[in-house]
Amino acid sequence: MDRFEQYRVFAQVAEMGSFIKAANALEVPRASVSAAVQQLEAQLGVRLLHRTTRQVRLTPDGERLLDRVRPLLVEVEDIEQLFRTGQREAAGRLIIDAPSRIARRLIAPALPDLLRRYPRLQLTLSSTDRVIDLVQEGVDCAIRVGSLHESSLVVRPLGHITLINCASPSYLREHGEPNQPAELLDGHWAVGYASPKSGRELPWEFQSDDGSEQLLDVPSRVVVNNAENYIACCLAGLGLIQIPRFDIQNLLDSGQLVEVMPTHRAASMPVSLLYPHRRQRSRRLAVFHEWFEALIQPHLDIRNGLEREQRKGLALP
Repeated sequence: MDRFEQYRVFAQVAEMGSFIKAANALEVPRASVSAAVQQLEAQLGVRLLHRTTRQVRLTPDGERLLDRVRPLLVEVEDIEQLFRTGQREAAGRLIIDAPSRIARRLIAPALPDLLRRYPRLQLTLSSTDRVIDLVQEGVDCAIRVGSLHESSLVVRPLGHITLINCASPSYLREHGEPNQPAELLDGHWAVGYASPKSGRELPWEFQSDDGSEQLLDVPSRVVVNNAENYIACCLAGLGLIQIPRFDIQNLLDSGQLVEVMPTHRAASMPVSLLYPHRRQRSRRLAVFHEWFEALIQPHLDIRNGLEREQRKGLALP
């Protein structure tokens, strides 16, 4: 194995924190990965990794080396792809993680078009509905909805997804249609949604006339922790829900669900594309980014985007 391949193997082990995971990602035997790192350490005369039965950690020398080889690996990958497949052609495997409903409702139905345009592209689509470490799990990029925590990942905002309030016709026949959020506290039910972090039921949200966020503790008879059950309970007439419009557009079109209180929606939710720094110049990632941005565009809240741009303009000196 030449020196460059040793660097590539070392970077993969360092970023994933595991010889086994790195071997799987590189599709080579674990013994080859271990040997490559040992040879590199012997040639450089330093220890690059602390190895234990549970984890692999970088030494200070390993951290210095990783910082230097990362940009080199990216450059070489770009050059190789440029001459192997042509500047406009994306090739190779891309691992994507997306919320299950976005994967099922938006990405999967549109994939035939993407793969027709880029026949050398291979896609692995993961839908974990949990917070994952992209580097540790070998994921090239993730689609995330909602506010993000600080991290070392590159974040590319795509816009804001429209949230609507809705109920089933059977629920509205039994309980009446609310016109104001305050009416939800008198004879109405919500389908509760448990926070994936705390497990606590999330409050009902809406924006007041001045744009401020307001919260209500609407009573519920059932609490769920995933979107599938959330929608199913609403269809069964168990209460009102707040959900992205794209998620239930087919049910609105068929009349199985009805939007209520359209002037009292919750604030729209940001949607972003995230990826590790090392993958930021991959041609196949750029292709997916461009494709998904166009795919999600019809489902974004244009008003929210305009309001944010206006606020930016007002803030300019």
